Amino acid sequence: MDTGYGYHAELIQRHIELVPGYAAVREALTSDIDVGSDTLREVLGAAATFAEERLVPMNIAGDRQGCRLEEGRVRMPDAYKPVWAELAGNGWNSVDQPTRFGGQGLPAFVNAGCRELFDRACMAVGMLTGPTRAGTLVLLEFADETLQQEWIPKFVSGQWSATICISEADAGSDVGRIRTRAVRGEDGAWMVTGEKMWTSFGDNDLVERIGHLMLARTPDAPAGSAGLSLFLVPSNVRDGVGNWVSNGVTPRRIEEKLGLHGSPTCAMGFENSRAYLLGEVNRGLPQMFVMIQSMRLMVAIEGVGISFGAEQTALRYAADRRQGGASSRPPVTINSHADIQRQLLSMAARVEVLRALVYELAVRIDAERTGVATTAAHANVTQWLLPIVKASCAEAAFDVPNAAIQVLGGAGYTQEWPCEQWLRDARMMSIAEGSTGIQALDLVHRRLLKDGGRTLSHFIETVYREVSSADRSLAEPAVNVIERLKNAGATLLSWAGQPRDIEAGAVAFLHLSMLACTAWMAVRIAHGESNDAIGRRLAAAGRFWLHDLDARAAFHEAEILRGAERLGEFQNI
Repeated sequence: MDTGYGYHAELIQRHIELVPGYAAVREALTSDIDVGSDTLREVLGAAATFAEERLVPMNIAGDRQGCRLEEGRVRMPDAYKPVWAELAGNGWNSVDQPTRFGGQGLPAFVNAGCRELFDRACMAVGMLTGPTRAGTLVLLEFADETLQQEWIPKFVSGQWSATICISEADAGSDVGRIRTRAVRGEDGAWMVTGEKMWTSFGDNDLVERIGHLMLARTPDAPAGSAGLSLFLVPSNVRDGVGNWVSNGVTPRRIEEKLGLHGSPTCAMGFENSRAYLLGEVNRGLPQMFVMIQSMRLMVAIEGVGISFGAEQTALRYAADRRQGGASSRPPVTINSHADIQRQLLSMAARVEVLRALVYELAVRIDAERTGVATTAAHANVTQWLLPIVKASCAEAAFDVPNAAIQVLGGAGYTQEWPCEQWLRDARMMSIAEGSTGIQALDLVHRRLLKDGGRTLSHFIETVYREVSSADRSLAEPAVNVIERLKNAGATLLSWAGQPRDIEAGAVAFLHLSMLACTAWMAVRIAHGESNDAIGRRLAAAGRFWLHDLDARAAFHEAEILRGAERLGEFQNI
């Protein structure tokens, strides 16, 4: 049984090649960018080797040592610096970055594959690379050429990094209450003052400069989120003789967290810090969504990587651990017990349908960037998938390690096995970049109600086109779930003007949408024609996921249709 990183890379490649849009994206790329099977195998294989040989040992050391704040600077675990130098030096920070800034220019789905391997090995370091990649996207969209030329090559090389710096003590998801101020100095430059929190890698000693991408309020700005502007705030600036000096940016503290001990989560202070306005005044929030959407996909990739690692650990353990059977005979391996088989199949099925969904989304994004897909319907489906993929993979990242620990028993609760760290690290994923509840409200308000159900219709049409050609035994459960989703969507649309009823069922609608998405993916992977070990695994996962799908969908549909009625007892608790 191969449960290593090489096998992991092969699974990722199979998923990419199963996505219908992959071939068109591959053909649309310039002649000097090749993402055919041989190149994918080479890139993902090298990423798997780096993850297993360099990131895994770094992760273990970093989790145990943690980060520390000394003399006003965040010091990273000792094992990080040499590995970070290798990661950046070997180009892993530049996979899908623009070639004109020193990147490799490969599609996002290649970067997603590498990230999945790296996140399984060390999710903490992804909390540095992810925001930096997202920072490049923001600068490409909203910065002038001078700022792009100064910052993006440094992001690509790993010499500088970026943060997403939004939250404040009384303004988390409610960003309209942000109080950080940006004013013009005497020389006309913007100066930012305020306090931010929950900033991953808000400071670190791996890079020489950090660009904080933040929301702040300018003088006379409108109240609420409409009055926010987007700024790039450097951690340091050059003095008159060329030395780096502080830009009034100070890490106040490192949060003591349940997990991710190798990723410093900082409270940050900004005092008259020189800043660069990005884009237009008072357009900060929609502009920031370029970064936030990239980060949400990043969380989904992390979730699949961690879930797969935990599932594979449980699978390997169950094949070796002997317990039970007839007392007159030697004990049997626990994977021969029906309940263990149920648990292992459940984990594997969840991992594979979510992985299929991640690469469907990544390839769709590449199709839009390369001009392969230009229709509004395609863009609508991509936007529909984003909150679903983020929330469902984040939840799996906690649930699957939790299930794996159950299979391992007492051993799973110890540091001898990696599942306990994955459980700790993953818990933040359904909170960060918008909690599950926020993703549900986003799906309902911005994707369903805003256009009267048009985006949902485009999604349903897309799914029907693919599953209609599948065997009836596979297509029927998927169609049943889609019909339940269509019915639930129509009900929510009919409740326009009844926000409490709509929002009481928003998370259930998110979960029903996830079942519809994964039904689509389950049909795809179960219908594959390969009869090798990977093909058999994917087919088994798809079939198992579909077998009780309608019952689970019926439960979520009932939750949605009850509206706020089931909350009537709240005042009595």
